[in-house]
Amino acid sequence: MVSDVNHTPHSRIVLRVSQGEWTFLSNYGHVLVSLARDPDSRMRDVAEAVGITERAVQLIVSELVGQGYLVKEKVGRRNRYAVVRGAHLRHDLEAAVSVGAFLDLIAGPATTRRTP
Repeated sequence: MVSDVNHTPHSRIVLRVSQGEWTFLSNYGHVLVSLARDPDSRMRDVAEAVGITERAVQLIVSELVGQGYLVKEKVGRRNRYAVVRGAHLRHDLEAAVSVGAFLDLIAGPATTRRTP
């Protein structure tokens, strides 16, 4: 629901949307963004950042690795995750967008680790 409309000095209309309980990204998107920003994150840290359980993060990461969106690398006793930037978003409406382009928009190009 639109709660307010403001005009900026540059004649752009800015719509202020009332706060709700939903977000534009799913938990899968949030986990992907979190790991793109910090590939060495622990599952518990990702869970805290996303607002879900550690077990839910483990399941999501397992699926993202299995579907080819993340690559898991063992570093000592820890895991490091690299985003497969050349993969494409799954839904037909966004299938032309690469994961890399999506993350550049959301996480910023300097914060995402480069992989094919």
